[in-house]
Amino acid sequence: MPTFDSEFAEIRFGCGLSPVVGRVDSIDAMLDGLTSQDAIAQQFPIEHFDIFRARMVKIEEWRKVRRNNRGTDLAAEAHKQRKVLNRIAREDKAKWLGQSMLRRTYTTSGFFERLAFFWGDHFTAHGKRGLIRRATGPYIEETMRPNLTLRFADLVKAAVLHPLMLHYLDQSQAIGPNSIRAIKKNGKNAGLNENLAREVLELHTLGVGGPYTQEDVRQLAELFTGLSFQSKVGFKFRKDYAEPGTETVLGIEYDDVANVKPVLAALEDLSVHPATASHIATKLAVHFVSDTPDADLIAHMTDAFTKTDGQLMAVYTAMLEHPAAWQRDAMNFKFPVDFVGSACRALAIPRGPIEALDEKAMKNAIMVPMAMMGQNWQQPNGPDGWPEEDAQWITPQGLSGRVRWAMGAPEILQPDLPDPRSFVDAALGSFASEPVRFAAGAAESKTEAIGLILASPAFQRR
Repeated sequence: MPTFDSEFAEIRFGCGLSPVVGRVDSIDAMLDGLTSQDAIAQQFPIEHFDIFRARMVKIEEWRKVRRNNRGTDLAAEAHKQRKVLNRIAREDKAKWLGQSMLRRTYTTSGFFERLAFFWGDHFTAHGKRGLIRRATGPYIEETMRPNLTLRFADLVKAAVLHPLMLHYLDQSQAIGPNSIRAIKKNGKNAGLNENLAREVLELHTLGVGGPYTQEDVRQLAELFTGLSFQSKVGFKFRKDYAEPGTETVLGIEYDDVANVKPVLAALEDLSVHPATASHIATKLAVHFVSDTPDADLIAHMTDAFTKTDGQLMAVYTAMLEHPAAWQRDAMNFKFPVDFVGSACRALAIPRGPIEALDEKAMKNAIMVPMAMMGQNWQQPNGPDGWPEEDAQWITPQGLSGRVRWAMGAPEILQPDLPDPRSFVDAALGSFASEPVRFAAGAAESKTEAIGLILASPAFQRR
């Protein structure tokens, strides 16, 4: 077992050091924090997708009113109401960013918050048009947080069958070439979409270079036909869209395509595949430990995954109990969200100022600066999520964005800035170098001193 370091645990596996929240005191406590009641989510709530879906129903109702009453005052009112609903959703997305930062600031289980973000990124999904563009937060709230301590298969099924994922990868438009729907339409508008099948194999389970072929992709895509959703009911399996017959994926046959059972069976098999075990162990180790993690650490985590059929708590335990996970000589560079979140935690930003920010102010204080650092909130460039490699974040523009934010944002988020001489310990602990301590005491103002501490190389690492 490694020598536990509470300070290092908060920096590497949590959301950073805090002057007001006590440090976790053991690996067991870190793991217990994952299975405890999600109190921080209740304290700083973000809407679940099932509630968000009611907004989508209302939007569709107003759209129907406008379509059926073109050229009338009622149509104009319907158009106005749709714009109002879109504006409220846009404002709520900004508010949910603030809640996410407050969770990172005050959580007693930083490991949980980091895992929720990790899995939300692993199963990247966001809306591409209309109201659903604001639904990523509710998707993560409903899908990742309740499932991140269960089996990996549970997480896969929850994510892959979620309405936002089906929308993001265009699955709802996929129609089996020989389905009832295709026959009725004489093939018109019938098309097999391989997006979801490819990402499930390549990103979600087996990994890039995994033991699958293009034929496996096509067969899985045919198996996925029928997966759909409607705003009024959520997920829906459409029998008339489903491709009839038996599909074979990685040598396993799946039939009875008139319902979702074979889909769940395929996802189960993919979730416990040896290649999946290695892929997930590696990705967790890269995210939390190092761009080039110790091979024995990955092997240990892979073995835990395999022996338990993907029990995630066993995999987390294997990571935390391995000495390589606690080596200080290969610390990762923080993602922008981790940088801003850990800064908010070190500053102990009060709830009031951040919740008082309207959409424009939230954009100016956090959202736009994070985009300048390279991370457009909940909008990665593709289904593979955010890059893990440090080199992707250590760029002139990204570093400039961090420095500018460190020098200007703290006094907006925390009007009563702390004494820099005490803040350097609160933010960095034993990682504070003598030059940083000197700068904290020699700066011309509190604002400049706090900025220098947050912009220091040591604070950029986790």
